[in-house]
Amino acid sequence: MKKITKLLCLLLVVMLVSGCSASNRETKEQSQWETIYDAYVYTFPLVLVNATMEKMTNTVEPTTTQAPVNQLFHSHNLANASAKDVVTLNTDTLYSQAFLDLSETAMVFVMPKADRFCSGEIMDGFTNAVKITGSGSDNSDQTAFLITGPNYSGEIPNNLTQVAMPTNMTWILCRVLSYGEADLANVYAIQNKMQLLPLANYLSGEAYIPAKGSYDESENFIPIEHVLQMSPAEFFNTANQLMVANPPVNADQAMIEKISAVGVGPGLKFDEAILGDSGQEDWTEMINSLSTTLFNDSQDFLVQMNNWRFFGEPVAEFGTEYDYRALIALNGLAANPVSVAIYPNTNTDSDGVTFDGTNNYVIHFDKDQLPPTKDTGFWSITAYDSNNFLIDNPINRYSINDRSTVTYNQDGSLDLLLQTQAPADATMANNWLPISADNFHLYLRIYLPQESVLNGTWQPPTIKKAE
Repeated sequence: MKKITKLLCLLLVVMLVSGCSASNRETKEQSQWETIYDAYVYTFPLVLVNATMEKMTNTVEPTTTQAPVNQLFHSHNLANASAKDVVTLNTDTLYSQAFLDLSETAMVFVMPKADRFCSGEIMDGFTNAVKITGSGSDNSDQTAFLITGPNYSGEIPNNLTQVAMPTNMTWILCRVLSYGEADLANVYAIQNKMQLLPLANYLSGEAYIPAKGSYDESENFIPIEHVLQMSPAEFFNTANQLMVANPPVNADQAMIEKISAVGVGPGLKFDEAILGDSGQEDWTEMINSLSTTLFNDSQDFLVQMNNWRFFGEPVAEFGTEYDYRALIALNGLAANPVSVAIYPNTNTDSDGVTFDGTNNYVIHFDKDQLPPTKDTGFWSITAYDSNNFLIDNPINRYSINDRSTVTYNQDGSLDLLLQTQAPADATMANNWLPISADNFHLYLRIYLPQESVLNGTWQPPTIKKAE
């Protein structure tokens, strides 16, 4: 009897130990996946910017959509539904862009003064706006800038303003307001005055003859799709390599120490074996739920304006808000700081019901209640499909803005019509913003918003379903 009792006790101990081991293993695996998630979120903007750079520098010579590294390229057409390189494109401005590699040389960027909104955003590899130039800057009289990498130790010429970048990978994104097709020549004239050249050429006056680039068919991809489809090893080892030339800042050290435990960090090697037997399934689930998870974790930054909402500070100046930084990269890469622009968006009507393209909707602005902006600021309302791309339509109209020729009501108010088909009343044709037949959503862009917008004194109207 005593032997049986001892055996039962021993069996119970074994079961308890096994149970504890299984529980500890599950806890360890859960903690490990949380670290993998943190590593993905932290490095996602860096990998996405790199993919965008690969796509947009994948050319032998500059075009209107691409240019080799350290060379400007200028768009000559307003965005349309065929543009898929960047999500939530605006249709108000023409872009001038350059992707810089500052590891070998500092670059001088000259941005001319303009008679309209003309703003440059200089971003590091993690999508932080290190400097705003022109409209929305703290000194619009500054026009010449020396952009230096993290290892630069040279002189700063007196006539240049240094922009010290924490990463060697740098993205210059300029937006120049257009008043429509008839105005494009004036935009081109502004773009042609922009300059980008190495510091040595700027100081010597020697002509800068940029080296030709190269083309690789494998880099002809849509950046966001390319990144989201990466395998774990491809994604993290790309991030690890990028962080060598684009080092994390001091404020990131706690995160870097944490994610190094799973093989993610400057120069480390990531091994997919760490993901376990169900690694690919868990990875896919993580990617599929990424947008929802990031959105839920970024609620503190959400500013509500009636049934519109926008992400406020510290957008584009993220600090250690990594979830927020990844969310903005995923849904609106290269967003401006709120002092330059805000992007309220909505996908519901005044009753809180999700937009359905089988319905018609109306946006009603009372007299003198259009979005208030400063100086050369402007506003627009743009419709996007469920993938954050512009909606193809027969009249090629993707937005209505403060430059649109619209029909006002007799009392001075304004009604904008959202529907798939042209309005029956021909006098309202200019007020029609085409939408998709299924899900869609809207962005209200307000560039150089007045303080009444930022403090909530002014509110945008709700969108009502038409009777």
